[in-house]
Amino acid sequence: MAQVTVTIDGKAYRMACEEGQEAHLTELASQFDRYVGHLKGQFGEIGDLRLTVMAGIMVMDEMADLNRRLAAAEAELAGFRDGRDTVLSGVHHREEAVAHAIADLAERLNGITRKLTQRPAAQPQA
Repeated sequence: MAQVTVTIDGKAYRMACEEGQEAHLTELASQFDRYVGHLKGQFGEIGDLRLTVMAGIMVMDEMADLNRRLAAAEAELAGFRDGRDTVLSGVHHREEAVAHAIADLAERLNGITRKLTQRPAAQPQA
């Protein structure tokens, strides 16, 4: 397990993380520190625990909003997929109809060709 030291509101915290995740954890801590700093700027010194809780709630609010937006995007994507499937099904049916029409036309043309190329029956001579 790797360890990294992060700073939140000017205080250093030693954290454990998986190998290779150090930079990610440091960036997350930096983002969280910005929330704490924003709240501290708005409300002043109201206590570390209260600031941390408020910042956590802000993060959770943003996450809930992102989850709502993700759910809406997933629903929209599902609608697009359903529409695509409907269109593809219609295309398949039209392709089958065109193929049948071409086969019927080819058969009719073959019939006409057979009639035109038949040798006329010998005519009785008078």
